[in-house]
Amino acid sequence: MTIKRDSYLQKLIDRDGNGLVKIVTGVRRCGKSFLLFRLFRDWLGRQGVKDSRVIEVALDDRRNAALRDPDTLLSMIAGRIRGKGKHYVMLDEVQMVPEFEDVLSSLLHLGNAEVYVTGSNSKFLSTDVITEFRGRGDEVRIHPLRFSEFLSGFRGQREAGWVEYATYGGMPHLVSLKSDADKAEYLSRLVGEVYLSDIADRHKIRNRVELDELADILASGIGAYTSPLKLANTFKTVKGKSISEKTVSNYIKYMEDSFLVAKAARWNVKGRKYMGSPAKWYFEDVGLRNARLNFRQQEETHIMENVVYNDLVARGCRVDVGVVEVRETGARGTQIHKRLEVDFVVNRGMRRWYIQSAFAIPDAAKRLQETRPFSKISDSFSRIVVVKECIKPWIDEQGVLTVGLLDFLLDDGIMEASGNR
Repeated sequence: MTIKRDSYLQKLIDRDGNGLVKIVTGVRRCGKSFLLFRLFRDWLGRQGVKDSRVIEVALDDRRNAALRDPDTLLSMIAGRIRGKGKHYVMLDEVQMVPEFEDVLSSLLHLGNAEVYVTGSNSKFLSTDVITEFRGRGDEVRIHPLRFSEFLSGFRGQREAGWVEYATYGGMPHLVSLKSDADKAEYLSRLVGEVYLSDIADRHKIRNRVELDELADILASGIGAYTSPLKLANTFKTVKGKSISEKTVSNYIKYMEDSFLVAKAARWNVKGRKYMGSPAKWYFEDVGLRNARLNFRQQEETHIMENVVYNDLVARGCRVDVGVVEVRETGARGTQIHKRLEVDFVVNRGMRRWYIQSAFAIPDAAKRLQETRPFSKISDSFSRIVVVKECIKPWIDEQGVLTVGLLDFLLDDGIMEASGNR
């Protein structure tokens, strides 16, 4: 089954002719190669690009082992570029070529080569490709399937699709698996034997148990504020182990570099500045998160928050968690300082949205709790409350849009249509 990934395909199309190396990045097994070699390749064919002008090399294929030599690879590509017409060069797992940056630079000097690459394994991640080719590369970051993409290949009602997605997530290979046991086993192997093993191998981590346990703690605490210091203390009190704050910080950074987790920093809405530690970490895919915990912690509130975060990032938004500082008069006229939380401060271009992920709002008191931070923000940017239940979107007297989760995930226009107050 082919699931369209139109937003990423359009990014590749838009970058055609920009004179830079297009670098497709993302967590391993999220569909980088499929995007490049199938979807983009098919698009080129529909535009009338002849096969002779497309050069594809899967460098992780043993049959192409000889092409891992940089001079051999460059010679082969240069030999196939004939005439002045544009040629498309697509290299998968480019990190398998020593001195690949020289090869890519040489290809750019040809003048009529559009170069697209992917890369990631335990020795070299796609983030390194970006670092090594800074200034001459243009990143296209892709993610596991959004719920809207997943649902396009799901047979059943969208409510049943949500249950499946909230459990197993959106890693593309899952579409081809039938049984729950196969899906659970695949995800468990992926997070343990691929991602965490890659990190341990790459950074020569001797105590793999500590890395695994830290991944478990982060998975268990999605949506909660934490910090390397707090996590180090958790190891000491819960695990009975002494691990330094610096080591914890390093391990988290390794997971971020591997795209396994993402950090949402605290943003002071009124002060208009970042606040530093603590922060929140979300998993790149909730299925990987659930697998790390052996599918034992299925709190839909936290899973929903993680999915909303991921979906916003996949839409091309920058997402922080918001803090609104207020002072209130308490008993006997004392001043009380409070910090109210906005789940997500979302920015894209010149637009901003304040979003609360509220699993349920059963009464007026709960609604007041969720919308109170909005009332303390003086600017006119959009406010949205996302609830789990299926409701018709509506706007209250304060201009706050309330929308059901599935509508929010399936209709990007809802965000766009929520104008400023």
